[in-house]
Amino acid sequence: MKIKLQEDNLPKFMDNSSLRLLLILALSTQLIMTVLSFTAYLWLGFVMLVFFIVTLVVIWRLGNVYVRELNSYVLNLSYRIKRGEQEALIKMPMGILLLSEEGNIEWLNPYMQTQLSKEDNVLGENLKDIQPDLQDIYASDESDHALIEWHGKIYQVTVQKDIYALYLMDITDYATIKEEYEEARPVVGWLFLDNYDEITSGLDDRGVSGFDSMLTTYFSNWGRQHGIFYKRVTSDKYFLLLNRKELERLEKEKFNIIDNIRERTSKRNLPLTISLGMAYGEETFDKLADLAQNNLDLALGRGGDQAIVKAVNEEPRYYGGKTNPMEKRTRVRSRMISQALQKQIKDSDQVFVMGHKNPDLDAIGSSLGIARIAMMLKKTVSVVVDQEDLSTDVSKLMEEIKKYEQVNKNIVSPTEAEKRISGNDLVILVDHHKPVLSIAPNLLKKTRKNIVIDHHRRGEEFTENPLLVYIEPYASSTAELITELFEYVSSDGDPINRIEATAMLGGIVVDTNNFSLRTGSRTFDAASYLQSVGANSTMIQRLLKEDPENYLQRGRLIETIDFVKNGIAIARGDEEEIYPPVISAQTADTMLGMSGIEAAFVVTRRSEDMVGISARSLGKINVQVIMEQMGGGGHLSNAATQIDGKTVSEIIEELKEVIQAQLD
Repeated sequence: MKIKLQEDNLPKFMDNSSLRLLLILALSTQLIMTVLSFTAYLWLGFVMLVFFIVTLVVIWRLGNVYVRELNSYVLNLSYRIKRGEQEALIKMPMGILLLSEEGNIEWLNPYMQTQLSKEDNVLGENLKDIQPDLQDIYASDESDHALIEWHGKIYQVTVQKDIYALYLMDITDYATIKEEYEEARPVVGWLFLDNYDEITSGLDDRGVSGFDSMLTTYFSNWGRQHGIFYKRVTSDKYFLLLNRKELERLEKEKFNIIDNIRERTSKRNLPLTISLGMAYGEETFDKLADLAQNNLDLALGRGGDQAIVKAVNEEPRYYGGKTNPMEKRTRVRSRMISQALQKQIKDSDQVFVMGHKNPDLDAIGSSLGIARIAMMLKKTVSVVVDQEDLSTDVSKLMEEIKKYEQVNKNIVSPTEAEKRISGNDLVILVDHHKPVLSIAPNLLKKTRKNIVIDHHRRGEEFTENPLLVYIEPYASSTAELITELFEYVSSDGDPINRIEATAMLGGIVVDTNNFSLRTGSRTFDAASYLQSVGANSTMIQRLLKEDPENYLQRGRLIETIDFVKNGIAIARGDEEEIYPPVISAQTADTMLGMSGIEAAFVVTRRSEDMVGISARSLGKINVQVIMEQMGGGGHLSNAATQIDGKTVSEIIEELKEVIQAQLD
């Protein structure tokens, strides 16, 4: 049967109007020439007529041949397309599952059947019974290009819900290549011997050589075991190069090299601690090295004896930090810090000093100490204090300060400070280093000049581009650090007065829990100096006196003590009652004095929307790490956090999970 190709069935690229117009024009021209030939010569007209007829016949025959060949081509192409679709559906290396509306498997292509074991008879079975992960992807609204692992292979899943179909592309090879690539990516690290100089300073050359030989042997074995290239670049610093796979192994081991080094050297009565900063994720080694150095600086700022691992745009991961930080500051360093601080104060128009929100005696005393140094250098200084956010003891201190006009005139509110500050003014943060904790964080946005003086372990969040950073976690308090700076301030200005000395001594007393925690020889030296310049111990006792209601409130909290495990106790406040932060802190301190308690946590409501945790430890349990995981921070034995939008019960359950994970 002859098949005619209709014009409306022609492909668009064959329906060329220009070609048709050209053909009509050529035939019209030839017809006109034939007519004109008859008018000129009869014989010429007959010749042109014959030529015209021949042309028509040739065009007609060629047209028929073209149509037949085109029909044949289209039919053959259609058949091949249909056959290709069928073959692809059955044989292509992609799994296809067709489901019923209820989610039962109605059909799967042969390729998918070959990927399943012979015992798997999936036809008629519900998808959630066969592969729950695949069912979750099918039910999800955002399911395109999801990945699942099934029978030892990795598939990329595409869902077509309108026909109840699932397409599974086997990407096992690509996933394996990606995994191998990620495992082989470079990791750069720095290893620092925290107290190497202090240990070796008391050894002779032979002792130093033996100590170095022991370290070299251990690091060599450790590097060979983990495939790590290491190079000693200074007497107390090593450069490390490894890959991601080995880094994951080190993290699974919790960087036990930290504990092993400390235990091994302690047996020689030379307890050495180490710190590590590890970085990965960047494409260039120079950026990796810089990031690793930043991580090492962060580890040292937190007191050392720990490892910090961080990739670009990721939160840092902390390991170690189980011991109290060792004292690294010396009189020489205090003198250098004092001189650098004085230079920055002199180069600024004004000085603004502020502690953290809801300041304690240490924050206020430290602020007054820095303010006195600025006044001794003849500089205008403002101490930022929010009078609406003060605890009872600080409120009593502020009333005493009003009796000292020279000091009281420098006290300003956050709003007033924001109006006064200019671009060339200096902002000094004391007793904290996180801008979010500052009384007036907007001050940091209005000037690029800032200095940090703190005694808390450094966290990830930090001020931008500080001119000077003096963080010493070993110090009992910030007031202790600032007291040591006065010795090196030479000025004709008025020296520190009684109220300032009393506030600073009060800060030391509060942060050491009356000289029972984190107290070193330098702490007593600072306290002795403050006492010599007029600090009033009796006034401090009056400031710290409790109201009877606060005492009873603390007793009610102690009645709620719940022992978790391993000497860890949690006390909780009433859901509807708001407790001052000082009550929670004092309750935690009291709990530590009880038999069988190594770490104490007090969870109370601080405002209608915020719940706080005060954490204390005798040193065996690192409460700082626990609080950091809940968004806070502090010291190994003294930490806290504040959480918005949750109940006391919810936070206690979360706290128990974090404690359990830490113990594990």
